[in-house]
Amino acid sequence: QLQLVESGGGSVQPGGSLRLSCAASGFTLEHHAIGWFRQVPGKEREGISCISRDDGTTDYADSVKGRFTISRDNAKNTMYLQMNSLEPEDTAVYYCAAADAGPFVSLCVLWDGGYTYWGQGTQVTVSS
Repeated sequence: QLQLVESGGGSVQPGGSLRLSCAASGFTLEHHAIGWFRQVPGKEREGISCISRDDGTTDYADSVKGRFTISRDNAKNTMYLQMNSLEPEDTAVYYCAAADAGPFVSLCVLWDGGYTYWGQGTQVTVSS
């Protein structure tokens, strides 16, 4: 069964840090471009970071650039999102995703239509 399982969400004060993890099972994550998205109720899902399959090219939404870092550990078949200097505006449900369709399997894109496999989502709340 192909699955992405997230962990690491929670509540943190402004300025704090969290690291989200996303473990893949049933497929090899290094064979796919991967991304992180987030969604606030009533708003569209936002692409915040991605990493390409082959050369490790990364991209970030302007809202998180310089604060968030995407990475993957192929030996653990796991991807990560390190989030620093968190702000209340970062409060959302965060999703990991892996691409498996056509050219998107290798490309870093911040468009949710380019991704096939999705995690269940993990809540991140930033509040004082």
